[in-house]
Amino acid sequence: MREIVLDTETTGFDPFAGDRIVEIGAVELHNHVVTGKTYHQYINPQRDMPEDAFRVHGLSEQFLRDKPLFAQIGQAFLDFIGDAKLVIHNASFDMKFLNAELKWMGLPELPYERAIDTLAIARKKFPGAQVSLDALCRRYGIDNSARTLHGALLDSEILADVYLELIGGRQPDFALNVVQSRGPASDDSDWRPKPRPTPLPSRISAAEEAAHDAFLDKLGDNALWRRA
Repeated sequence: MREIVLDTETTGFDPFAGDRIVEIGAVELHNHVVTGKTYHQYINPQRDMPEDAFRVHGLSEQFLRDKPLFAQIGQAFLDFIGDAKLVIHNASFDMKFLNAELKWMGLPELPYERAIDTLAIARKKFPGAQVSLDALCRRYGIDNSARTLHGALLDSEILADVYLELIGGRQPDFALNVVQSRGPASDDSDWRPKPRPTPLPSRISAAEEAAHDAFLDKLGDNALWRRA
């Protein structure tokens, strides 16, 4: 099972009011294990950077000026995520921006059903509690000390740890659903342990065996241990 933990940074809150994506970060999971494969891209929004947004992520108009446009990286982004489920904190926000950018490119939009919203999971699991990414890191003891500013890739890496805790801890199924290969001709569905080539020697000493026999003598011939 392949999942992509995803985060974006933007110039504001509404793509239909002129706001744009300025950074995408993504981390790949396979069977709830981080694979080490990531996607990271800064994007030129072709507009100014509002001061409120700059205070959140620290990405200036000058820094982004020579970065590619979303139209230049949109297909590569789609190629990376493939058909995987998308794990996002507050999924409606990121999906709204991603689909606006994809629509402007003429590329297919992402169905909302592909999103796994960790914010919704956390609200259901901890009703009434703070469920921001920082709050969940504190709850689960996840180190987020490097998160002095929001950053899409760093936040995705942190969210991957949070997500695994939310669904029951790292490798919640203990990899029991992964079939181990035993050779090209083997049939794993009917695998059974084989007898040992050489049986293990008895661990009962002669004195212990004699004491057991004496105990059985006291119980008589109807003792359970004497029944074949």
